[in-house]
Amino acid sequence: MTATPRHPDVETAVRYHAAVARRATAEELALFFHPDVVQHEFPNALAPDGAVRDLLAVLEAAERGRAVLSEQAFDVVEAVASGGTVALEVRWHGTLAVPLGALPAGHELRARLAVFLEFRDARITAQRNYDCFDRLA
Repeated sequence: MTATPRHPDVETAVRYHAAVARRATAEELALFFHPDVVQHEFPNALAPDGAVRDLLAVLEAAERGRAVLSEQAFDVVEAVASGGTVALEVRWHGTLAVPLGALPAGHELRARLAVFLEFRDARITAQRNYDCFDRLA
């Protein structure tokens, strides 16, 4: 029996998250995005006010993440594509490289993510993250 191929935008979404996990450079990550991308990170335990980012800010945030985390992983639980939109349910964990507030370096953070990506010409034009972190204690 052969596996059913995934929607091409789902494949790109999974590759994008894998690139972030392997600490890809800003130059590598930029290839996933349309120049006019807008990312919305909705309020969560680490970003209580949320954030709205353009491409440059997305890449800067990724660079900050590389400095704060020694490693991270994204495990896609479910992925659904409809038209140019991909919805992902993701289990995430990351290990702090440096202390973060009262949390020591080496502490493992865990979260469940809902990520919605909109695509045009096989590139991400919008990203909406709903990050639900486990208790930060």
